[in-house]
Amino acid sequence: MSILTVENLSHSFAGRVIFEDVSFRLLKGEHVGLVGANGEGKSTFMNILTSHLEPESGKVIWSKNVKVGYLDQHTKLEEGMSILDTLKLAFKDLFEIETSIQKDYETMMDVSEEKMDHLLEDIGIRQEYLDQHDFYLIDSKIEEVSNALGISEYGLYKKVDELSGGQRSKVLLGKLLLEKPDILLLDEPTNYLDSEHINWLKNYLLNYDNAFILVSHDIPFLNDVVNVIYHVQAPYLTRYAGNYDEFKRVYEIKQKQLEAAYLRQQQEIEKMEDFIARNKARVATRGMANSRKKKLDKMERIELRKEKPKPEFHFMMGKTPSKWIFETEDMVIGYDSPLSRPMSIHLEKGKKIAITGANGLGKSTLIKSLLKKIEIIEGKVQNGDNLQIGYYQQEEKAPALSCIEDLWNTFPSWSQYEIRSALAKCGLTTDQIESQVYVLSGGEQAKLRLCKLMNQPCNVLVLDEPTNHLDVDAKEELKKALIEYKGTLILVCHEVEFYQDLVDEIWDMKEYSLNG
Repeated sequence: MSILTVENLSHSFAGRVIFEDVSFRLLKGEHVGLVGANGEGKSTFMNILTSHLEPESGKVIWSKNVKVGYLDQHTKLEEGMSILDTLKLAFKDLFEIETSIQKDYETMMDVSEEKMDHLLEDIGIRQEYLDQHDFYLIDSKIEEVSNALGISEYGLYKKVDELSGGQRSKVLLGKLLLEKPDILLLDEPTNYLDSEHINWLKNYLLNYDNAFILVSHDIPFLNDVVNVIYHVQAPYLTRYAGNYDEFKRVYEIKQKQLEAAYLRQQQEIEKMEDFIARNKARVATRGMANSRKKKLDKMERIELRKEKPKPEFHFMMGKTPSKWIFETEDMVIGYDSPLSRPMSIHLEKGKKIAITGANGLGKSTLIKSLLKKIEIIEGKVQNGDNLQIGYYQQEEKAPALSCIEDLWNTFPSWSQYEIRSALAKCGLTTDQIESQVYVLSGGEQAKLRLCKLMNQPCNVLVLDEPTNHLDVDAKEELKKALIEYKGTLILVCHEVEFYQDLVDEIWDMKEYSLNG
């Protein structure tokens, strides 16, 4: 049974064709992975499916009464609400039915017996609907999902205004899963989840009876949960059966076949052009030459897609720092209240450290405390001498500037050629370089931020979840650059595959956190 039908979809942005004449059907129970490089149109595709964006042409047809749940990278929570109230919004329609039942009970005192019988019958129907949809189990459902995703650790009565970006993403994901839609549209759901919660989500999706479309650059996660791949390679969308590894195998075979066919055709074209050039002037062979020319003109040319620019990251090493980068004595971190037990830690020059642990344990707070961007609650933190620190924040508001203007603000003495070259080296296309930063995808914005970082001499790199939103090629290149980097590295990352053979030590915040 088809849940979604897309017919002849075409869309462009800033003069670039994103989709051209795309058609497909999504079947019930299909678990789809939507893959492609940063900027190829994955988020655009999701926005079109959810009517957040109107395509230039074509149709998006959902089956009747299909409930769609969408988690995107930029969804916002309603300020002033508690986590619990936000999660309860997943059952808004059920609470409205309960409210209507209570109102009808209140009106019974002033109605006729006939009207009362009618009300009771109507209430009974609605009450049965609530029972069928487990209305009286809502609290236990919220508790189950909150515990599974680590949301309950924040305190369910905490205001959403007080949550970090990662914590907000978890709450949004929890709310969406509680809604149990007929189809889930998930855009990078694992970005702010630690390994324990990723495993829970993996099992949830494996047992999900309905369909979902998942955007993720977490390849092990994709491999485990999807059975269909949609490959976005502007302006086309191609369907592959199987998981990501199977898609890569088939895709590479098709590319080699296409390249071989292209070479054969080019050889044939060369021979025909040579024959035409040698024989078009001779009366005896002019007819044959003209015949070959007509054949050549009618030939459907095979075109090889231009290779998308791959990023090249290289971090500049600064001057030599002191032996100790950071030393702390009984340091307690937090904001209004302590998040950690007293911490006495030190980091030696040249070491590469990964900071791990669930969201809410204080990973980002630890970094900001070591960098003295926030005050510690107790104890001491001593920074070494001659430190040149490059800091990549987990969240950064996109400016209302073009990429060129934003990078120029950081390096005002550079020429436009140098600005463009630096951005292109990080894997950004001309269109992306000239676009406003806020309209770029999360991965494209991440490449811009890395571009700023890698063009400044640093002897200490502090990276807070740098792999979020990066595509496979960019992550591979970033890992290579960090392995080659000779300075000190502090890395917060939830992807074990990324950091396990990169760092010398792992600091698990569970050992220090009061919430651990």
